[in-house]
Amino acid sequence: MKTNLDANIIQSENVIIADADYIDKVAFDLIVNFERMIGRRIHEADMARWLDCIALDGGIREGESQTQVILIHDKKNVGLDNFVPSNLKHELNGKAFRDNLGEFVITTLPIEDMVSREDFFVDILRVATLQTSVKRIMIVPDTETYYNNVVHALRNVDDSKRMTVFSMQPMPGGNFRQEILGYSLMNALGISADEIKP
Repeated sequence: MKTNLDANIIQSENVIIADADYIDKVAFDLIVNFERMIGRRIHEADMARWLDCIALDGGIREGESQTQVILIHDKKNVGLDNFVPSNLKHELNGKAFRDNLGEFVITTLPIEDMVSREDFFVDILRVATLQTSVKRIMIVPDTETYYNNVVHALRNVDDSKRMTVFSMQPMPGGNFRQEILGYSLMNALGISADEIKP
């Protein structure tokens, strides 16, 4: 079943599409594992810092660009447990911040009852790929459950668009770049490379 997503929701040159429930789960796993490994308390991930890392990995550089962030989430989830700010509706949706990479504008989209998480994510991704104004798309799907559908959705996308898919480990390729999601989350969690050297 297809979503009734308004194509006008995507208007920026740069777009980050992330499965918020998935990144929250991965952040939790990293916190648990690294607290044990490095022997200190790890606080919630800084959402703005994480978005900056994703943007840099996706090819955005210093300047006045605008990046649209779309966080999809289960309708029953009001917030993220392992990020700050965390409330999807009141602290993140419709909010923006500006730094040396330009302006980031955040939209949170709850998954409707009549559509699967996978279909909802892929529909938003397809809408983004069809917008002529969009030049870069950074994609953070739940690679454990619907990675193949993302690859399928990207197979015929115009070569002029720079697409980067983030996953926790290298995945079978497609016509897009790949980056490791864990690095950006570790940065946002304040875990330094020096702390994890053997």
